[in-house]
Amino acid sequence: MIHVLETWEIKDDYADRVPELMQKMDDLVGPRAHEHPAFLGHATFYQHEQQPTKVWVMYPWRSREEAEDLIGGEEPLLGDFEATYCTGPREISYLNEVPHEHDHDDDH
Repeated sequence: MIHVLETWEIKDDYADRVPELMQKMDDLVGPRAHEHPAFLGHATFYQHEQQPTKVWVMYPWRSREEAEDLIGGEEPLLGDFEATYCTGPREISYLNEVPHEHDHDDDH
């Protein structure tokens, strides 16, 4: 399993509409992703506190190759969205979880 991290840069003119725009983007690509056999869970959206036009979208996926397959097919769906609302195309990063031990027994 990997984690896909998408970085979206929204144009300043739309800074006050980030939640609405991210929902619009998700409505465009979400159904196709949810049907993909490598789908492992829904995306989580994070808006940068210091730069409110920057949004990270993170989701688990079975493999990088399968994520690239899905993402490659999304370009036609997102072209108008990115041209209208974004400063450029989204940036995609692939993350592997780093194993670590928890040395303490916190109850929170």
